[in-house]
Amino acid sequence: MLHYALVFLIIAIIAAVFGFGGIAGAATGIAKILFIIFLVLAGIAFFRRAG
Repeated sequence: MLHYALVFLIIAIIAAVFGFGGIAGAATGIAKILFIIFLVLAGIAFFRRAG
């Protein structure tokens, strides 16, 4: 999950450099959502293992 978030972040950066604002915004949004999902799942896994 974190891998895909980083891939979309890199796509967003490259698209922003070349001036594709719409694609960069969409890729940034997807990266943010995937990162939040990763954090939630990592937190759940951490607390299930600790308990």
